Amino acid sequence: MSRKYPMAWKCSGSSRGTVVYAEDELLALSGIQHFAFCRRQWGLIHIERVWKDNVLTAEGSAMHERAHDDSLRERRGDEIIVRGLAVRSRELGVTGKCDVVEFHASDEGHPLAGEDGLWVELPVEYKHGRSKATDEDRLQLCAEAMCLEEMFASVVPYACLYYGKTRSRERMPLADDLRDKVRTMFEEMHALYRRGHVPKAGNKTKCRSCSLKELCLPRTRDVAGYIARAIGEHPGGEQ
Repeated sequence: MSRKYPMAWKCSGSSRGTVVYAEDELLALSGIQHFAFCRRQWGLIHIERVWKDNVLTAEGSAMHERAHDDSLRERRGDEIIVRGLAVRSRELGVTGKCDVVEFHASDEGHPLAGEDGLWVELPVEYKHGRSKATDEDRLQLCAEAMCLEEMFASVVPYACLYYGKTRSRERMPLADDLRDKVRTMFEEMHALYRRGHVPKAGNKTKCRSCSLKELCLPRTRDVAGYIARAIGEHPGGEQ
């Protein structure tokens, strides 16, 4: 079922135009990680509202709950650590929370409400597992940084991923090609969401670790079973 929204409007000033989304069009920022992993997974979660935890998602959720404890705001000299900071971007059309944002005192920074001096922000995203060869985590973190840039009228040149399995922190430059990929993916997500369209399943190796595999793939297995039963019941294909 398609969803009817007020049309987002475009501002002149760039070759691709700047889309500004209405409040009720904002999608979940974290959805870009699902979308990059599997477009059907994203559709099931964010359009069909289907979700099921497995061990990996449960452990990951526990880590995020600790990181998102927004009662924790620390000050360490010239550094302020804010957890669970709500962010949004009307240009990307997304809203969400950053696990941790570190604000560092800097003459090249911007004012921060309730604080003296100038500050630059560093988003840090917490992940349960290990660093991945694929870009799902990097895309989510880049999207968070782009939201912060829009909110604070600033530039965030890099961000950090923290991996729980290895207890290591990975510094990640926010290159133009990664930013372009974030924009393109969110545009595609908005188009699919407006149509209410859930992409088709693709049974790939990574499906094994997906918490939705039992909800996503039964149709595929049932069709195969039906064909096998039909052949067995009607040898030669005769009715």
